[in-house]
Amino acid sequence: MKFNINNFINTSSQSSKIVDFQDLDHIDGVSISAVSAGLYKFKRDELVLFYFRDGANYASVYTQSKLISENLKWNKKIKAKKIFALLVNTRNANALTGPDGYDALKKISLDLSSKLTEIQKRDEDAPKQISSKEILFGCTGTIGEKFPLEKIKNSLPELVEKIKYTQNKLIWMKAAMGIITTDLKPKVSMAETKIGSSTIKIYGIAKGSGMIYPNMATTLGYIFTDATLSSSVLNDVLKNNIKTTFNAISCDGDTSTNDMVSIFSTSKVNHSEIKKYSDSKLKNFNKAVHDVLLNLAKQVVSDGEGASKFISINCINCRTEKDAKNISFKIANSLLVKTAIAGEDPNWGRVAMAIGNSDSKINEQKLSISFGPYKIYHKGSLYKSYDEEKVIEYMKGQSIEIEVDIGQGIKKFKSYTMDLTKKYIEINADYRLSRIHISEPTRHLYLSYAVFCLKKILGGGGGGGGG
Repeated sequence: MKFNINNFINTSSQSSKIVDFQDLDHIDGVSISAVSAGLYKFKRDELVLFYFRDGANYASVYTQSKLISENLKWNKKIKAKKIFALLVNTRNANALTGPDGYDALKKISLDLSSKLTEIQKRDEDAPKQISSKEILFGCTGTIGEKFPLEKIKNSLPELVEKIKYTQNKLIWMKAAMGIITTDLKPKVSMAETKIGSSTIKIYGIAKGSGMIYPNMATTLGYIFTDATLSSSVLNDVLKNNIKTTFNAISCDGDTSTNDMVSIFSTSKVNHSEIKKYSDSKLKNFNKAVHDVLLNLAKQVVSDGEGASKFISINCINCRTEKDAKNISFKIANSLLVKTAIAGEDPNWGRVAMAIGNSDSKINEQKLSISFGPYKIYHKGSLYKSYDEEKVIEYMKGQSIEIEVDIGQGIKKFKSYTMDLTKKYIEINADYRLSRIHISEPTRHLYLSYAVFCLKKILGGGGGGGGG
């Protein structure tokens, strides 16, 4: 695929343009650095540092897989009240690497904490001694390959030296691109809200494209806020919002060893004190966090490997939320449903098949199925006004909504997925070996970023739109 600048400046292009991403700017207490550690043969950033010079309260959720990466084992042992750094690498998952993989993180944390302590002494009026136990790790990439300890350690001096205390859109985009693997798009989101009369910022980045299914997915998601909130409140905020956002997506039904979503608060905004999650003053903040998480989760699905369609499955009027979620994901993970949608075929019988294969009790006399605004099956028979030609036309769109009305209660659940195309097979058949040389789409993405930076430098635009 040839690099074509028109893909990024032509408004008729279907490719997301980097200039269209939201304008994340400065957020107090967060500093960012990203460098190339030489993990790919094509030079790109693969090592990203988020540095909290005054520390940050935090909470995380991790994969429920029975096999987890060494960095998650490390993170789960961290008991520090505040975190001073999050170090994320791509290309290598550090999963199933045994004691060597864990020991590599220990060595990196000791080296990095020492370097950050020196930065504290240089830049702070009251410097802090940063401990190796105040550093979290995020890893993503190939499972089972030896962790590149020396390459990462050798990159730490440059990484620390390039820490940027003041952020802007370019730096956030650099960080978002530094954590991707097979992704074709960087994923960023933002919201502003109020706690009392104080304005609060909530910024987020994520990665993910394949091996995506709930219980966390193959995704890394990081949320940053300048609110003053305890780790326990952050934990409640994250856990209460994850189930309808990152745990509501599926690309291929496979759960990773490395999933993590974390939220960090830098406590730089003085606002009304929040002691517990149930405090009414937290309502707007809680909703804003949900909006950022859902935005990122949807971006992961829409960037699913080989995807041509974004699919929403809304299961309504169930007896329990568990039933609604079960049915919704049976449809989302059906290969037959996903391939029919890829072929723009309104084969609603495959949706009915998936519903019938769920563990929930189904009464076909109460069941209804709709594609977009078109009702197809209604309470035991084909809808009398069903016009397949209209639904065929609807299936040509890039966003498809399936609604299933079980007709047995009031509970609901909405999941998000993508279609299954020939491109998905190509990507995953060539995944491990080709990405050592970096995929052409990712090379294309980095070239577009270079063009974007050049335009900003020359004063040629770069205003923000919706993310």
